[in-house]
Amino acid sequence: MSAGFDDDLTACAALVQRADPDRFAAAMAAPVAARRVLFPFHALAVEVARAPWVTAEPMIAEMRLQWWRDALEEIARGETVRRHEVVTPLSRVLAPETAARLDAFVAVRRWDIYREPFEDPAEFTRYIDESAGTLLWAAASSLGPTDESVVRDYGFAMGLANWFRAIPELEARGRIPLLDGSAEAVRELAEQGLDRLARARRRRDAISRPARAALLAGWQSKAILRLVQRTPARVAAGDLGLSPFSRHLRLALQAATGRW
Repeated sequence: MSAGFDDDLTACAALVQRADPDRFAAAMAAPVAARRVLFPFHALAVEVARAPWVTAEPMIAEMRLQWWRDALEEIARGETVRRHEVVTPLSRVLAPETAARLDAFVAVRRWDIYREPFEDPAEFTRYIDESAGTLLWAAASSLGPTDESVVRDYGFAMGLANWFRAIPELEARGRIPLLDGSAEAVRELAEQGLDRLARARRRRDAISRPARAALLAGWQSKAILRLVQRTPARVAAGDLGLSPFSRHLRLALQAATGRW
């Protein structure tokens, strides 16, 4: 763990390490100063993602998500912020106007509570954009100057890659994660993610070097989307993991060069 972390930051890092080893590895590959910003954001991602799943009672799940919306509203309004091992350090690095924007990041997770499928492609795209892109933009902009549209394109690709990996578990929990699960539709969706990633990369200079530390969280995205593009059946099979060597090399290269 990084030297100089207080108890809250250490708790955030430990939470991320337990719940999301990939995010933890990405944060540890970032400069030490960036970790102090990234770990509260990554811990927020973990807490909000699991809030709809800790109970089978929709009302209680709604209340858990509302708790996070209320905490972010306190930061946005500049009010006294509730004492919490994630909220407290988050309030130190999160600008009020950015906290207000994060309400959509939490609200979109209401889809996870219920069993209805997405209404149409626009709703699916909005879910990925808000659940991945909004949080990534908030983290990146908290580290340094950035272009929101570029970060959101990268965030969509990252969120879609993570969504593909989560599909077997979502289906096991009774959810309908895709509007069309056919091989051709899945391939087209992967290509949409690759197109947005390519668009972001063409404008990578719009992201300052400090802000690029947030984008380390998506270091596997292109490789995963390529796997889906080539063999869509790997999604249902849960066969989208990269080898340990490939994972380590990709993360090390992105961290060392700042190129994504």
